[in-house]
Amino acid sequence: MSRSIPMTEEGYRILQEELKRLVRVERPKVVQDIAEARDHGDISENAEYETAKNRQGFIEGRIKELNDKIARAEVISPAALSGEKILFGATVTLFDVDTECKVTYQIVGEDEADIKKNKISVTSPVGRALIGRHLDEEVRVTVPSGMKIYEITDVRYA
Repeated sequence: MSRSIPMTEEGYRILQEELKRLVRVERPKVVQDIAEARDHGDISENAEYETAKNRQGFIEGRIKELNDKIARAEVISPAALSGEKILFGATVTLFDVDTECKVTYQIVGEDEADIKKNKISVTSPVGRALIGRHLDEEVRVTVPSGMKIYEITDVRYA
């Protein structure tokens, strides 16, 4: 699994901050919680101990996952890109032919996707359909609710 993971500079920074918090704050806290729970006596029926051990397992797993993603990260700066062709990092405005509404999305990595912030994953159906397309093209996308037809009205890199 040595495939690179595309992400923006912001996404990379967020992963690094989470890793730093887990290693410097959460890991030492859970170790302390385990020690305190052990001090309460028999660990075989100690709910605090069991909870802390489960939390430790989660933290260690997430640290391993973040280290892997950071090591395989291919950081792409949208500001360094330009043109009318849609690439990773582009901010794209679409006109929905059915609803006659406009929507704007930035195409980002899987870990950065957040529909509430209008950031869609490059691997999502809409993201995959847009990559490689150009301004003023019509794009047909199969989404869970059916077929959507969009017209690309703007492509920006910021």
